[in-house]
Amino acid sequence: MAFFPKPAAGSWTENWPELGTGPVNYEDSIDPEQWKLEQQAIFRKTWLQMGRVELIPKKGRYITRELPSVGPGTSIIIVNDGEQIRAFYNLCRHRGNKLVWNDYPGEEVSGSCRQFVCKYHAWRYDLKGDLTFIQQEQEFFDVDKADYPLKPVRCEVWEGFIFVNFDDDAVSLEEYLGEFAEGLKGYPFHEMTEHYSYRSEIKANWKLFIDAFVEFYHAPILHMKQAEKEEAEKLAKFGFEALHYDIKGDHSMISSWGGMSPPKDLKMVKPIERILHSGLFGPWDRPDIKGILPDELPPAINPGRHSTWGQDSFEFFPNFTLLFWAPGWYLTYNYWPTGVDSHIFEADLYFVPPKNLRERLSQELAAVTFKEYAFQDANTLEATQSQIGTRAVLDFPLCDQEVLLRHLHHTAHNYVDRYKEAKANGNGSTNGNHAAPSEKAAEKDAANV
Repeated sequence: MAFFPKPAAGSWTENWPELGTGPVNYEDSIDPEQWKLEQQAIFRKTWLQMGRVELIPKKGRYITRELPSVGPGTSIIIVNDGEQIRAFYNLCRHRGNKLVWNDYPGEEVSGSCRQFVCKYHAWRYDLKGDLTFIQQEQEFFDVDKADYPLKPVRCEVWEGFIFVNFDDDAVSLEEYLGEFAEGLKGYPFHEMTEHYSYRSEIKANWKLFIDAFVEFYHAPILHMKQAEKEEAEKLAKFGFEALHYDIKGDHSMISSWGGMSPPKDLKMVKPIERILHSGLFGPWDRPDIKGILPDELPPAINPGRHSTWGQDSFEFFPNFTLLFWAPGWYLTYNYWPTGVDSHIFEADLYFVPPKNLRERLSQELAAVTFKEYAFQDANTLEATQSQIGTRAVLDFPLCDQEVLLRHLHHTAHNYVDRYKEAKANGNGSTNGNHAAPSEKAAEKDAANV
């Protein structure tokens, strides 16, 4: 398994000829019918990241997740039954009432319990989903409780991340995540339990926000005001180019310089950052744990082994971003579509728990600084959505630094195309998780030749 750069072919994009180099059509970000197809072909067929095991660390701990991206009203329960993490549809088998909720049925909740009890008629289920009690059972007609457990949802865990999949025929989580996930094993995720989170509704297609995070072409312009004057002028003059790109099947990654700690020139950062030893790239002082020094990192991180490496961003299709920073912390992003032109953006920041006030403030500064950058990106996305929605122009040229944008839209189209083909052939399974888009494209090209 190799995680080092491929031989140059004149550009990054030319390493993946199936993606092409021409303009990319963005109708997939404004067409309501395409969004409905994506919902069925992608979000009901792939592994979706729900959060960390630390959310439900003990027996009886549970969370609920509302997932309109999978289908209207879709809600699930994720629970620690004392032996494993399980997931179920959040509905009672009696008359379909929502099983777990508090004051407002549409809100996500968390808590601890010994069993789940329906608010409507008090049917009870244990933590494994088995029906254990029916109110006035004698009033029913030969009902067998064993026939009415909670309906399960496939649930698997990778490196402490909980995933679910609504397709019973999908490959295993580990096989789906593939080589990147294999190359990330061993990173000390379990040490980074100090957690900050943001959640916001964005008036833009889900793919547009991923587009913004898989290229740094925009950084010197959009984020110029966040840098000190001298640093901003330097970035504007020379631009910003990443160190490494890679694509493996449905998934991709981008590796970049920057993010090192402390900065070489303290005059280039703001006074508050000098005081707290922190900023956008996170706390400057590395935590005292194993697994984060350059020679300890798993092979998938900093694959080019660059001395100036600062961060890696892994895009696990369809909507999970895992971003590592050189100073020893990480971020996750999730993009949950609610319509063709809207989605919920979730960002979670994870640090090693602080040992003193200074460390805590340095983490809080990193979290606040991140939020400012995210707002800048989100604001631009809504402007983009409004203009491509006019359909005045739909084909847009992409540069070599935007190769992962090509891959994202290419992959999404492949899932939809396979789904439509399967439906036309009367086959309920798209085999979406069984072959990488790039492999299928290569097979198709070979057949055409």
